[in-house]
Amino acid sequence: MHIDLDAFFASVEILDDPSLRGKPVCVGGAAQRGVIASASYEARRHGVRSAMPSVVARRLCPDLIILPGRFERYEEYSQRFHQVVNDLTPDYEPLGLDEVFIDLRSLRRLGIRPVGAARSLRERIRDELHLECGVGLARNKLFAKLASKESKPRVVEGKLLGGDGVLWVSPQIERAWLSELPVRALWGVGPQIAAKLHQLGIRWVRDLARVQEATLARHLGSALASTLVAFAQGEDERVVTSQRELKSLGHDETFAESLTTIDQVEAMCRHHAGVVARALRAHGLVARTLSVVVKFDDLETLSRAQTLSFGVDDEAALSAVAQALVRSVDLGRPVRLLGLYATSFLERTRNQVQLSFDVESGGDQRQRALELSRERQVSAAALRDALDDIRHRYGSSAVGVAADLDSQGLHVERQRGSHAFGPDGPAR
Repeated sequence: MHIDLDAFFASVEILDDPSLRGKPVCVGGAAQRGVIASASYEARRHGVRSAMPSVVARRLCPDLIILPGRFERYEEYSQRFHQVVNDLTPDYEPLGLDEVFIDLRSLRRLGIRPVGAARSLRERIRDELHLECGVGLARNKLFAKLASKESKPRVVEGKLLGGDGVLWVSPQIERAWLSELPVRALWGVGPQIAAKLHQLGIRWVRDLARVQEATLARHLGSALASTLVAFAQGEDERVVTSQRELKSLGHDETFAESLTTIDQVEAMCRHHAGVVARALRAHGLVARTLSVVVKFDDLETLSRAQTLSFGVDDEAALSAVAQALVRSVDLGRPVRLLGLYATSFLERTRNQVQLSFDVESGGDQRQRALELSRERQVSAAALRDALDDIRHRYGSSAVGVAADLDSQGLHVERQRGSHAFGPDGPAR
């Protein structure tokens, strides 16, 4: 079973502010470089959709209301959503905040029928969370996800057509979809992959089924080619994984006005380091590998990475490495986006760090930054714990550093903050 909540972010905003009901509402970045993340059906009737640039959305719908993301609120609803699912079975796999896959095989011995379980779950989500959702039932993840999308309402020529809510994929439906669906409908086929397939003359899943895997691998790589060939045959061996290992944590921001000085870039590195450090500590992890991503106004993107001999979860420690990495990039052009990402995790209790006293010794700039990072990771442990305890008791913005202050007060941003979909402010 696959469950996908309808227009999740926008729906939560409307629940919290009933005056928005019936209006075209989106969650996203409102400024020039913003992106729509979630659109109500009233907005979709004007052609607005997720992943659309906000300036395009406003042209399609001049009365569009674009709200910034409130991830703490969405996480509250997501936890309640997962609790409802868990009442049926703990064998479920979350995908983001608003989707889950459920393995129903363990329910056979209880005599629970899949379609009945799906309808009951959908009713509980509607009655208890006041959210709508689409539910797909199938023999594998591929068809279940296609079915949940098909079960939802959709806009056709400006009119909203109701969906079934629950859809079971029979063998007949499988065969029909494999012969009728475009390749863009397949899992993992985004705009760029779809464009490559179109260049090869592959527009439909039925076209993909006739292509040799070796031929496809020369253009897309062996892993993706193997997956897509299997999908084109209707096969998907992925299992529902209840405990998914965390691979990375990061934070990035697209700026309303590009950064033009090294001071601005380094200040943003400090900001990102704080967000990532708090996320690491919330998960009880330290990271050994840090990477920065820089996108310029001409859309060229560069990245730099550094693996440490010790793990870090301290803002100043992460910032020292991040700033050293951005200094290795030629910043002669305006910076449109900056991101900081952490990988190669260890549990905090397993992190062994020895204090080094040669911070000011010789060596290149990056080596000095690594020594500074080591010193700050060790020396600020008590301060980190104290700040985390205060935030846990009194709220995330109860205490912060000077970098977290702006004209509106103190804002201690979390991993996915107010700039997750691009800059705020009116689109120009």
